[in-house]
Amino acid sequence: MSLPRLLLDLSTDLPPTRDHPAHPSSLPTATSIKAHPTNPGSENASIFFVGTATTILEWEGVRLMTDPNFLHKGDHVHLGPGVTGTRETNPAVNLHELPRIDVVLLSHYHADHFDQDVEASLRRSLPIITTPHAKSHLAHKAGENEAFTAVHELDTFQSMMVDIKPASQEQKPNKVPAMKVTAMPGKHVPPGVLGTMNDLMKAVPPTNGWMLELGYNTDAEFSCGYRIYISGDTLMVDELEEIPERYAGQNIDLMLIHLGGTTIPSPKLPLLMVTMDAKQGLQLVQLINPDLTIPVHYDDYDVFLSPLEDFKKVMDEAGLSDKVVYLDRKDQYKFAVKSS
Repeated sequence: MSLPRLLLDLSTDLPPTRDHPAHPSSLPTATSIKAHPTNPGSENASIFFVGTATTILEWEGVRLMTDPNFLHKGDHVHLGPGVTGTRETNPAVNLHELPRIDVVLLSHYHADHFDQDVEASLRRSLPIITTPHAKSHLAHKAGENEAFTAVHELDTFQSMMVDIKPASQEQKPNKVPAMKVTAMPGKHVPPGVLGTMNDLMKAVPPTNGWMLELGYNTDAEFSCGYRIYISGDTLMVDELEEIPERYAGQNIDLMLIHLGGTTIPSPKLPLLMVTMDAKQGLQLVQLINPDLTIPVHYDDYDVFLSPLEDFKKVMDEAGLSDKVVYLDRKDQYKFAVKSS
C-alpha cells in the first residue's frame, strides 16, 4: 500500500504569515553554531532552536518548523481547565520575522506548542502534519477563510512522504530529496485512573512524537540519509518500547527530547507531571539509544519543574555527556545527511 504524499514546491516563495507578506530570505545569524562533538564534518543540514519545542530544520532548501510557539516573556497560554502558563523567555526570532516556512510538524494542539498568535497569523495554506485531534480543530475553524486548508493527520505509526520540488532544476531527476514522517506514540497524561479520566474530560490533548527521515528518492525508492526522533510531550510509558523494536538495525542519528517535567496546575502545586523530567529523559535516551540527543522544552514557561541542569547531571553520571548537545535559543546545530 502506497503512502500518502505531500509535495513542497520551493519555487513558490510564500510568506509564513498571512498578514505580513514581506519576509526575510533567511533566519537570523545564530549566536552559536555547534556540530557533532566527536564526528564533525560534511554538514549539509541544520536545526535552529527558537525556544520551547520550536525548531526550524533547513535541508535541501526546505524549512520545516516544529511546534510553533512565538509568545514573549510575560505572555500567557491556556493549558487546560483552570490551568495557565506564563512565558519566562523570548523566542530567538519573532513570528512575523520568519523567512519562508514550507511545512510544520505539530505534535499536539496545546497553546505552548501552537499559541494563539500563531493560530491567528500563520497563512492558511501552510502544510501542517499533526494529530487527528489537532486537525479536527485547525481544518474546521469557524469564520470565513479561517480554516487551515492543508492539514494532514497521522495516527500512531502511520507514515507519509514529503516530496521536495526545488526552486531550481539543477538536481538529478533520479535523485530527488524527500522526507518520510511517521507518527510515534506518546502519552501526555500517565496511564491508569488519571489517563482514563482525561480521555473522558479531554482536558489534555493527545500527542504524537515523530520519526523524521531525511533522504532521497532514487529510482522511485526512498533511501534514508539521516533519522531524527522527536519525542513530543510524552511521559516515559510502555508504548515507547515499540520504537526501538520497529527501528531495530536502523540508526537513529538524533533525538530531540521534550523535557521540563511540566507540572499542572503549577510547580507550587505539582499534582500531575505531564512531560518527562530528567530521570525519565535519561531512561528514554537509554531506550532509544540515539547517536546524539538535543534537549528542548525545558525552561520557557513557569510550569516546568525539572531544570536542564538536572538532565545534564544525570547524563554526566550515566557517562553519556559526549552523546548530548545543548542549545540555547538562537543556537544552531549542523549535521550531515548522507546521499547514498
